[in-house]
Amino acid sequence: MSKSAKSMFIFALYLFILGPMLLIIPNVLLAPFDFPEANEVWVRITGMLVIILGYYYVQAARNELKAFFKATVVGRLSVLVFFAVFVLLDYAPPTLILLTLPDTGGAIWTALSLKAEKQNQ
Repeated sequence: MSKSAKSMFIFALYLFILGPMLLIIPNVLLAPFDFPEANEVWVRITGMLVIILGYYYVQAARNELKAFFKATVVGRLSVLVFFAVFVLLDYAPPTLILLTLPDTGGAIWTALSLKAEKQNQ
C-alpha cells in the first residue's frame, strides 16, 4: 500500500469512528463543540453518509485510485472554507473549526504523499 493510500485508509478509520457516533450517539459528539442537542433525523443521516464515505475511502485505498485521492484533497480542504463561512455567518459556534482538523490534516498528508510518490517515479 502506497503512502497516499495509507493516508486514505487512516482517514477512512476516522470516518468509521465519526459516522457511527453521528448515527447512534450524536449528542455525545456534538456537546463538547457547543452545539445544541440534536433530535432531528438529519444528524443521523449525516452519520450514515459518513460511514458510506468511509467505505469509499477504504475501497479507493485498496485499489490505489490516485485520481480519487487527488479529488479528496480539494474536497477535504474545502471543509475548512465552508465551516469558516458557517462560523462567520453565525450559523455555528467557532468551535466548529476544530472539526476541520482531521479533514485538513488528512488532505495535507495525502497531498504530500502524492507529491512524494510522483517525484519517486
